[in-house]
Amino acid sequence: MLRTQMFFPISSYQVNWQKPIRHIVKCSNNQRSRQLVKLNGVDGKIAKAPSKTDHHLWNKRDSAASGQKALNLVRIVCGLPNEKEAVYGALDKWTAWESEFPVIAVAKALNILKQRKQWKRVIQVAKWMFGKGQGMTMGTFDTLLLAFDMDQRVNEAQSFWNMILHTHERSISRRLFSRMISMYAHHNMPENIIEVFADMEELGVKPDEDTVRKVVRAFKNVGETEKQQAVLNKYLSEWKYIHFKGERVRVRRRYSWNDD
Repeated sequence: MLRTQMFFPISSYQVNWQKPIRHIVKCSNNQRSRQLVKLNGVDGKIAKAPSKTDHHLWNKRDSAASGQKALNLVRIVCGLPNEKEAVYGALDKWTAWESEFPVIAVAKALNILKQRKQWKRVIQVAKWMFGKGQGMTMGTFDTLLLAFDMDQRVNEAQSFWNMILHTHERSISRRLFSRMISMYAHHNMPENIIEVFADMEELGVKPDEDTVRKVVRAFKNVGETEKQQAVLNKYLSEWKYIHFKGERVRVRRRYSWNDD
């Protein structure tokens, strides 16, 4: 009896055995992923990376709440008579139930009062805050100096500026120097402009272009033309560099040296 021999094509042989191999690999991958899930999570849930907020030691202040407090403060002070005792008493009452001093709310209130040009109220609120030992920043100093200037209280501005020089000598910003020079220029006080400029030079603070023009004009007003030219040569040359379309370009200043 002849035995029937069965021949399988090579292609069918490969197909029949490739499927189990892929299945085994797939199962092993699934098994590995299940192990990772067990290692990284609890009860089959993948553990999430800790968010950045989990590392904060203090809770963030609610910015919306500080905005409402600021508006409430503005309404309170604007409805008061222009008396120091009345204003300070109302402000103390406003913070009576606060667990910590609301610095952010007061800063926002000062900005609102500044936008509304309520200079007397700006001065009152800022002085009250400083009296509490709070908010002594360069930004608040700048706001108060501007309020002194607009309210024609130059003597108070000078006293406050001297305090800043003695207590924050090495950390005074260029903006604050420019504020004082602008105030003295506004009230036609060239000698004081030159004095503030000398402090800038001593502390190594480079003035901006607008400040340089005020200083040059001050030297011209006092008749010191040589120093006027020296300041121009040092800080305000005929050419300047600007960035145009990603490139540094040399251009001529629109400022004429004979304007001052």
